[in-house]
Amino acid sequence: MIKKIFFITLCCTVLYSTELRAQQLLTDLMDTTTQMGKGLFAMYQQYNALRFSVYVQPQFQVADHKGTQSYDGGDFLPNSNSRLMLRRGRFRAEYLRLNGEQYPVAQIVYQFDATERGVFVRDLFGRIFENKWHLFSLTGGIFARPFGYEVNLSSSDRESPERGRMSQILMKTERDMGFMLSLEPRGRSSKMRWLKYDIGVFNGPGLSGPSDYDSHKDIISRLSIKPVSIRPLNWKISGGISCYYGGINSESPWVYRVKGNGGQAYFTGDSAQSNIGYVAPRQYYGADVQLKIPNRKGITELRAEYIRGRQTATANSSESPGSYPMSGATPQALYTRNFDGAYFYFLQNLASVKHQLIVKYDWYDPNTDVKGAEITSAHGFGPADIKYQTLGAGYIYYINPYVKAVFWFEHVMNEHTALAGYTADVPDDMFTFRLQFRF
Repeated sequence: MIKKIFFITLCCTVLYSTELRAQQLLTDLMDTTTQMGKGLFAMYQQYNALRFSVYVQPQFQVADHKGTQSYDGGDFLPNSNSRLMLRRGRFRAEYLRLNGEQYPVAQIVYQFDATERGVFVRDLFGRIFENKWHLFSLTGGIFARPFGYEVNLSSSDRESPERGRMSQILMKTERDMGFMLSLEPRGRSSKMRWLKYDIGVFNGPGLSGPSDYDSHKDIISRLSIKPVSIRPLNWKISGGISCYYGGINSESPWVYRVKGNGGQAYFTGDSAQSNIGYVAPRQYYGADVQLKIPNRKGITELRAEYIRGRQTATANSSESPGSYPMSGATPQALYTRNFDGAYFYFLQNLASVKHQLIVKYDWYDPNTDVKGAEITSAHGFGPADIKYQTLGAGYIYYINPYVKAVFWFEHVMNEHTALAGYTADVPDDMFTFRLQFRF
């Protein structure tokens, strides 16, 4: 049913002309080399460095069955398998003060998200720039965590409707409260403008919780290379490596870890009183690369990112908790798992930059110590230990520089386990149609 809707909708689409926007990362400064950046720079000069931007994403979705659990905008209600929703309604106000030489001195950003579900702060930070060597800046407030590429790619520029399952589980809401020091050469004659390094200290729970629930802080860093040309092919390559070193202070004497491997693996609990205050690890290591290949009718782009590490959550979920997990008034035990995951994008313009084909594959394995039928409740495992793979495909029609239409189908596959309800693939495929308005 969903597949028929997807292909019929594509065939009935009327095609017009437009232009592609440059991609914007959440941690980027204003890029004056793009059309938008040039226009904003002129407005900065005329209106004392003040900028407003808006984007709105109304969409329609159909799932395989009622009550589908999904990472494409949240779970469906028990009696629904289709919905109209406003996925995002973002308003951003930005003030950037320049000195007499037109170098940035200070920046303030406020962004909120307003939908039928409420109004939420997404960014609220200040940034101060060093202008002796034009190298350093310091950011403080609520802003994007400097980890990975997909997490930092703006949802207004990202081709797939949502970030992958792994990105959402490890970095829910993408932002956190913290301070970040950045090294980014900005001098006009600098030969190192392609390099950027960010390192910051953050609360850890992100915006998925009301406040930090322990005194342990997380260190996040990313070393990235901005797009550079590969001559004489005129290809452009970029990439980065990321590190997340954090944890959760246990409030329970019970801490669970996996012992053994494969069919001999099982969760074992340690109930020592010394575990109260123990920092259970959240440690991630990632690498990403992006390659753009220009052609006569547009661009072919390939992206890949791989992340692995240790994640601490609960028995029933591997998602980073926004508040300390409780069972009534009793703190829950923490579960630490080894994980890995990756995603791969293939993007291709069709005949012109007006039309774009996207194919995406990703996986997230929350517990790499077990697989398939080895995942059994008799050894302490549950749904939080199941590996998922997602194959997505879609088409984007850029109606004009301010409006685009997205048609997206996703096939989600869980591994077959010995757990009740997960011995075969759960039907949870999804079709999404979205319009995005951006000004």
